[in-house]
Amino acid sequence: MANKIQFTQDGYENIQKEFAELQKTKQPQAVDRLQKARSMGDISENSEYHAANEELIFIEGRIREIKELINKAEIIKSSSTDSVTVGADVIVEKDGKEETFSIVGEFEANPLNKKLSATSPIGKSLIGKKVGNTVVVEVPAGKLKYKILKIKK
Repeated sequence: MANKIQFTQDGYENIQKEFAELQKTKQPQAVDRLQKARSMGDISENSEYHAANEELIFIEGRIREIKELINKAEIIKSSSTDSVTVGADVIVEKDGKEETFSIVGEFEANPLNKKLSATSPIGKSLIGKKVGNTVVVEVPAGKLKYKILKIKK
């Protein structure tokens, strides 16, 4: 199980969409761009060729990376609202204000959109906790205190 990479259903679907787009659209476009640049003559001084080649290398690397993620994916389906798990939306109170966090797999995290990885300091402190629990999280800016108000799936 240590080899598995946790995803919510939405996160897994998003990574599959990216994989399909890379394979069906972006990779063929990059190959076409590279072939056109190659036909422009001497490739040693052809900046378009080098840029197209770098783009193709990046796309192929991302395809390999996503393939590995898909092969190791474990989709977390949680139906219980008893405690915080991956896939839960958690409404917390911090300094008298409510905030909502979505607890997601590591590769889905986007802190700016309040999607926190279960392995992040805040996510890790919330996992397994119940409504009414208070957690104190040590972050670089100091200590943050959250009271869990509600757990939604």
